[in-house]
Amino acid sequence: MNTKQFPGFSSPSASTEAPLEMLAACHGRVEQQCRTLLRLVPHLQAHGADPSARQAARAVMRYFDTAAQDHHADEEQDLFPALLAITADSASEAPRVRALTQALLADHQRIGGLWRELRQALAAVAEAQAAALSIEQVQEFVGAYQRHIEQEEGELLPLAARLLSPADIGRIGAAMRQRRGIGAID
Repeated sequence: MNTKQFPGFSSPSASTEAPLEMLAACHGRVEQQCRTLLRLVPHLQAHGADPSARQAARAVMRYFDTAAQDHHADEEQDLFPALLAITADSASEAPRVRALTQALLADHQRIGGLWRELRQALAAVAEAQAAALSIEQVQEFVGAYQRHIEQEEGELLPLAARLLSPADIGRIGAAMRQRRGIGAID
């Protein structure tokens, strides 16, 4: 996976003050967790569910159970509705935005289903109840996320940067802060 740089994104510590950049930064963290998953498969084959494998499984579960869920909620509850609202009266943009957001929502559902299955296997590793992960299952999950990220970075985020006003972006950032329990920015 190779995350494209989003215009204006220069640090993995992007914050809710720049919500589009924060969404792009999250993609890098998703990719990092996916690389961990891919490394975990041969590690388990060589070392079983040793302490390193159990720690890695717990870290991946923690990330995809929390931060990745927040990321999807940011898009589904805030970004997608904002884009749909701003393009509602545009004969040229509305169909494109509607199709894009529907495709990305379908991806979220598919990725969620893949995650629930993979999470069961990771939970068994984390508890030393299993010492293997299916490479096919891991590759399917990683591939689905890779394609999803490419579409978001290639289409969604540039479209959002072009169409959303500073006020729209501010509202999205405020919602992201609230979702994460972060206080208001002065």
